[in-house]
This record gives sequence, structure tokens and C-alpha cells, in this order.
Amino acid sequence: MAGIWHDGWQDAHARLLPAELARHRTLESFRHRLQEDLANLRVAGPPGQPLGFCIVKDDELYQLYVAAGARGSGVAAELLADAEERLRALGVRTAWLACAIGNERAARFYEKRGWHRVGNRIIRLPTPDGFFPLEVWRHEKDLGEASRPA
Repeated sequence: MAGIWHDGWQDAHARLLPAELARHRTLESFRHRLQEDLANLRVAGPPGQPLGFCIVKDDELYQLYVAAGARGSGVAAELLADAEERLRALGVRTAWLACAIGNERAARFYEKRGWHRVGNRIIRLPTPDGFFPLEVWRHEKDLGEASRPA
């Protein structure tokens, strides 16, 4: 999964984001970040052959990546629907996600599925050198009547 994340990040973000951030986005950094978020991780694909994954955190769709060979197969839409359902089950009414400014492909994907760009925001990304401030497109989606945890 770290390989999917690393390759997908390089493909979608390396050309758009500052070099000082890109130097921190190594395969090992993605392995470490996955370990930190195992409880919030959902994987698509057969055991040992992941096609993609998503991570939710609090009220955020934190990460969504699909292997290059599985793009266009519906895996991303399935992972997104699952993430929305998990957020709804957590009681989230309005979910959000950060999309790199200029990542038109991802923005179109989210917007086709009911997410709305609500403006630019500064987020703080963790790196070994501390937090890196990055301006992103913020997308939100009203998840409707959210259920409350028991």
C-alpha cells in the first residue's frame, strides 16, 4: 500500500507541490504514515494485491489512492462511497477533504460524486522537520442525516 501511495503521490502531486515538501515524501515516509493510520484504513483488492486504499480521520477524507493499473475500474468510487459511509457512521454531517491546487483530475472525480469546492485553505502537513503549511482546495460534502455512534 505504501507503494501505491508513493507512486500515486509522485504521479499526482510531485509536479504541483513545493520541492521542500516533495523531498519528505519518500516510500519510507508513506510506510510510516500508513502504520500510524491502520485503524482508519480501508483497502480494496485481494489479500496481498491491494488495488487502492482510503483513510478517514475525524471528519476528513484524509487519503484516497488507487494503483495506476486500477484507475478507471471503479475502485476509487467504491473506496469513496465506503469512506463516506464510515464518516456518516461516526456522526459526521459535513465531511471535508484537501485536494492539491492544480490536481484537476482528482477535483473532477470528487465533484462528480457530490463534493463541492468551497475555497482555498492552509493545512499543516507533518514532516520530519515539523509542520509544512500548504494551500489546498478544500472540498466538502453534506453527508445528510448522520447516524450517531451508540
